[in-house]
Amino acid sequence: MAIIVVILNDSQLHTPMYILLINLSLTDIGNTSDILPKVLNTLLTQIKTVHLVECVTQMYIFVCLTLTEVLILSAMAYDRYVAICHPLHYFIFMSLRHTVAFAVASWTIGFLDPIGHAVLISKLSFCKSHLIDHFFCDVTPLLKLSCSDTFKIEILTYVVGTIIDIPAFLLTFVSYVFIVSSILKIQSSEGRQKAFSTCTSHLTCVSLFYVTLISLYMRPTSSLSLKNNKFFALIYVVLIPMLNPVIYTLKNHDVKEALKKLMNIAVFLRAH
Repeated sequence: MAIIVVILNDSQLHTPMYILLINLSLTDIGNTSDILPKVLNTLLTQIKTVHLVECVTQMYIFVCLTLTEVLILSAMAYDRYVAICHPLHYFIFMSLRHTVAFAVASWTIGFLDPIGHAVLISKLSFCKSHLIDHFFCDVTPLLKLSCSDTFKIEILTYVVGTIIDIPAFLLTFVSYVFIVSSILKIQSSEGRQKAFSTCTSHLTCVSLFYVTLISLYMRPTSSLSLKNNKFFALIYVVLIPMLNPVIYTLKNHDVKEALKKLMNIAVFLRAH
């Protein structure tokens, strides 16, 4: 929330990269708000029951926001690619209209795509057990509880991965291949360092995100372990949303300056 306030408050930060950063911050806020209150409530009250509708809703919001984050990170990677590889055409390829279109498309796809999962899972029969071996309602532990045929859901998951997740990952990966290639062609070390510094924050966040996501969902079935899943899910739900604003604050000169300005204004207003 602090990142969003800082960006909205400083007109110099009203650029495509920071508009996309607001959207990334919103997905972080959404995921933690979707899962952690229920976890904390369970720890405090020891009431561990969850209604099926509540469970499917939590799963739907989690998948929505995760998918939206994948697309937002891809748009941010494309933004860095244009800024470094085609700087003279930056405001043509990344105009305000294009940036808003990227953001709207990411949220729209993110919220429409998991509807199929939510509908199919809500129709499953859970006769094996009613005990979810997880701290929130994720797709994998829910499917493990069902005694119904989950073939359609598994196929849908692979289709979504093929159509959306893999292309988004490839766009991010290819963007950074071109970025690194362009940076290495810069003659002066100072120029290379300056160019690389413009994308280190995003690259760090992307690396953390995909390492966790791959550890959670993109492993062979034989190596799947719900205990490991819970560990990586905890990192994704708690640690990454906490680290993202820290990374963008510590590694980004513009954000640091805007944050100092905002703090000075707050101190001045309090003093008077």
